Amino acid sequence: MSSKLPIVSGREAVKAFVKLGYIVIRQRGSHIRLEHASDTRRKKLTIPDHKTLGRGLLRKLIRDAEISVEEFNEALKG
Repeated sequence: MSSKLPIVSGREAVKAFVKLGYIVIRQRGSHIRLEHASDTRRKKLTIPDHKTLGRGLLRKLIRDAEISVEEFNEALKG
C-alpha cells in the first residue's frame, strides 16, 4: 500500500528535497531550480514557489528525484 501524497507549498517541497540531498542552484521569478549535491545523474528539479503544488506535479518531482512518496513524507516531517 502506498502512502498518500501530501498537499504542500513550493517552499515546503524545496525544504524536503534539500533534506534529501538536493541544493538550490538558482531562482528565476517564482521557479526554484535544484540539483542533487552528490549524484549528478539524477534529474534537476524545477519547483514553482506557489501556495500549493498540484498532485501531478508533486508526483512527477518525486519520480524525477528517484525517491518514494514515503521518503518524501519522512523528509517533510523531519
